[in-house]
Amino acid sequence: MSDNLLTPLPVKGGSQFHVPGFTPSATPEPPHRHHVVQNTAGYEDIVFEGKKTQALNVEEIVSKSGFVPQNLVHNEVAWFYNNLGIDDQYFRMESAETVAEHVTSLYGAKILAWSRHQKQLDINLEKRPKQMRFTSTLLLLVSLTPRPTSKLGELLRSRISTLRFVDPSTYLVPSSTRIDDKFLDIPMKDGTFRLETYRSAGNVASNVAQQLRCYFVTKCNFVNPSPDPKTADYSDIQKVSDQTFLSKVSPNTLEIYQSLMQAALTRTGPVVECYEVEGNTLERRVVIAYRHASTNHFFSAMSDLYHFYGLYSTRKYVERFSNGMTIISIYLHSLRGPPIESAITQVIREASLVFCLPNNPFFQPSTHHAVQEAAYAYCASIFSQHFLNRLGPSYLALKGLLNESDPMQAGVLNDIKRRFREETFTRQSITEVVLAYPSIIRLLYVNFALVHYINASSSRQQLMPTLSYQRLQTGTPLTDEELYANIRKSASNSHDLQVLESFLVFNKHILKTNFYTPTKVALSFRLDPAFLPDAEYPMTPYGLVMVVGSDFRGFHLRFKDVARGGIRIIRSRNKENYSINLRQQFDENYNLAFTQSLKNSTIPEGGAKGTILPELESNPRACFEKYVDGILDLLIPGQSPGIKDPIVDLYNRPEALFFGPDEGTADMMDWAALHARERGYAQWKSFTTGKSAGLLGGIPHDAFGMTSLSVRQFIVGIYRSLGLKETEVTKIQTGGPDGDLGSNEILLSRDKTITIIDGSGVIHDQAGLDRSELIRLAQARLMVSNFDSSKFSKEGYFVSVDANDVVLPSGEIIPDGTAFRNDAHFRYKADIFGANLFITQQARLVLEKKGVVLFKDASANKGGVTSSSLEVLVGLGLDDKEYLELMTSQNSPGFSEFYTNYVRDIQRTITMNAAAEFQCIWKESMNGQKPRAVITDEIGKILMKLQTQLEDSDLFENLPGRKAVLKQALPKTLIHKVGLETLMNRLPESYQRSLFASFVAFKYIFQYGLSASAVDFFHFFSHFKDESSEENNPKPVSNPPPS
Repeated sequence: MSDNLLTPLPVKGGSQFHVPGFTPSATPEPPHRHHVVQNTAGYEDIVFEGKKTQALNVEEIVSKSGFVPQNLVHNEVAWFYNNLGIDDQYFRMESAETVAEHVTSLYGAKILAWSRHQKQLDINLEKRPKQMRFTSTLLLLVSLTPRPTSKLGELLRSRISTLRFVDPSTYLVPSSTRIDDKFLDIPMKDGTFRLETYRSAGNVASNVAQQLRCYFVTKCNFVNPSPDPKTADYSDIQKVSDQTFLSKVSPNTLEIYQSLMQAALTRTGPVVECYEVEGNTLERRVVIAYRHASTNHFFSAMSDLYHFYGLYSTRKYVERFSNGMTIISIYLHSLRGPPIESAITQVIREASLVFCLPNNPFFQPSTHHAVQEAAYAYCASIFSQHFLNRLGPSYLALKGLLNESDPMQAGVLNDIKRRFREETFTRQSITEVVLAYPSIIRLLYVNFALVHYINASSSRQQLMPTLSYQRLQTGTPLTDEELYANIRKSASNSHDLQVLESFLVFNKHILKTNFYTPTKVALSFRLDPAFLPDAEYPMTPYGLVMVVGSDFRGFHLRFKDVARGGIRIIRSRNKENYSINLRQQFDENYNLAFTQSLKNSTIPEGGAKGTILPELESNPRACFEKYVDGILDLLIPGQSPGIKDPIVDLYNRPEALFFGPDEGTADMMDWAALHARERGYAQWKSFTTGKSAGLLGGIPHDAFGMTSLSVRQFIVGIYRSLGLKETEVTKIQTGGPDGDLGSNEILLSRDKTITIIDGSGVIHDQAGLDRSELIRLAQARLMVSNFDSSKFSKEGYFVSVDANDVVLPSGEIIPDGTAFRNDAHFRYKADIFGANLFITQQARLVLEKKGVVLFKDASANKGGVTSSSLEVLVGLGLDDKEYLELMTSQNSPGFSEFYTNYVRDIQRTITMNAAAEFQCIWKESMNGQKPRAVITDEIGKILMKLQTQLEDSDLFENLPGRKAVLKQALPKTLIHKVGLETLMNRLPESYQRSLFASFVAFKYIFQYGLSASAVDFFHFFSHFKDESSEENNPKPVSNPPPS
């Protein structure tokens, strides 16, 4: 192929990765451009030299079988070989006996259709080897039975539609879907397969306008089965291809596939290109490259998509590569004849929606919804599942009668609340409503699209827009009031009305979405949370993001503009557990974010939390990556035409989100930061906390004892307040030496530890556990099961969770080690919680009522969030060059002096803040009757309220006062390196406001207490103003130095 026939493909912009040996183009170009290719098949044509001889053998076999009348045998075989137009690949691969069976089956199908007065034949033949090897091939030979999916698709009724075949273990299943399930979507470790499929050129009979399709599935035999991602071979198609593919592919096609592979390796989503065939106005080739396992059922979903627009394929290829890439090539024709451009444009533009939602239940023949309408309906239905106000006035009346502070009554109320949510609006009932009102759903989609659809420039819109957009231009759009009246008139009952109303609520609260972004891997919606009912969610969040992917759904919730919190993956053991998780996902997300807000009350970042719920058997990491990429679409302005176009932004302000590790995502923070960097996110250094220390400048909590330092201040605070000597105190510790808190507490303490409980069991010695042995376990991060039994006194013992009938030194028998570990009860005077939500609030109140000195986790373990907050700050305060030089150890072993000093600043901050909070809580508890657990919550709420007031006040506008506050609030190491003025220029204003407000608020409350007055605040803040005045007007020295 000549070089001028193939234009270089776009590989810059959008979601990108680094590919060894490949440098992206400096200038982004729009995808989906039409390239011109030579009018060849793309693969070497198979010519079966023995076809005539085989036909004679087949005719003889059919004749001997006796099923076909002798006078018809020759014509049936001749039609099969010469008129049906089956690719020679079929005849080359099959024996004469198999072909004879197929000829006989085709004749039998004709007789059956005639006897039933049917106009269509039903042919479903499958030949599968007992074991798929490199040299064996699965053959499917099926008739094309019509199943139109749109008005355009009615043209297909007599010629083409979804293909079906029969399997003994299933009902009729579309063959493309079955191939997805059995071969294309399975994990690579279970086998990798390539596919070729051909549509016969001729009809099955002279009086039946129907074709056959052959599917050939072959197991891949790669040149290099395990390419190294760090080498150039990883992106070299010659090194990662199947050997059969290389033997058949033309140089033209190989060059195309190489270009698309390189582009796809730099992105998270699919790369879609269209090729115009030189001198052929009837055919277009659509080639799609994407990462394996990044979606599912994509092959079959693409078939539904092009059928919807009145297109059919003559041949399709699915090529798999050992670097994890998949490339689909589809040869498309239009049933309406030329021009084909409008239908092709709609297919390639909507391929990303199909990629995001390949299993959309609303893209069905009966609804006639276009892809965009169906995708909208699916996302809106998910919104309805989670956010319909399901409790109503009866629940509110009951809530007013019951005392929620009473554990028994609160439990009854929670049970009723849960039942209302589970039984009122189920997934099935919402789906039924969507399917029952297709015309209303279409109007709701138009209402959504008129706000968020951007019609791009004419240079990119030379062809017809999508069918969904065409519908926007037909008729007069309804106003919100007219649409609501139409909904009320059309809904047959109150249940249906509430569901349809919720779709309109969804529309009215979308501030921005990536729905119309050309390239995406998940659909994301930034929502205004004002719709959340107060009865269910007493404190309205600041921001809400909903993310919908092919195999997951996710939320991100924050209570302040500047906020940070972990991203949690919610795993499900089985279908029942998944259903429970589905119902509870948003409530769990809300509660976690709210709890995080109370804990974050002393730092600039408010509370936030993200949750991801993968479907059963989904890849959690792939779900996380799509979730992150979808959210980045909302944070980064689209500036790559055709890849990441601008979106409608009703929020119209910059937003910054900071993620942290949580359950299931601890090892994914590096990827998220690097991906944000590749996407061009300016704040990538602070996008995640919990990053690798050496590689990306993370500050590990466990290595530096950050959480333990804050917990430790509460422990020693109790010692001082009660006049206790640490060496004389006996201590019981839950959490063993194998963990972060447990090991650091052992290393920091000097008490007499008598019991430690961890995952392996219970270790106890009334005389005190040997300190040197505990230190050994802590340094090696070993469980208590590794304690040297020779170090026990005569009263010491270890009971494993796996043990039964253990005899203690006292003679007591422990029948079950796990029950002993879980139900062990001890007497203690003080309890400090280092783990989140370790026990319920009701349990804390009971313990305090019994005289236990208790400090809950929201106060005691703030060291971790403080460290993470300062990890965010250093990423914002340093530019990229400074950050990589000072915070990472990529170029030299060990940490820089700046890094070491910055960590010490963090440790000092944690220690001082924890000591101050302890004194505040202790003082408040001594002055009144409130439990300390309640005081902790009150402190968090008062700080949050005061911070909001300070952020909205004009105090921040007082530049000298602001500088004085920031000088104390910012770590000294960072100020000395960068300078206060530079930091104020680099830090976003929203972050500076939050830092200013949080520092002033917690310093004031911890110093003056919860009952402080406005006069107290005046005196407190005057301290900052006085300090700034001294800096701006220094006193003259009595003896100035000589000039």
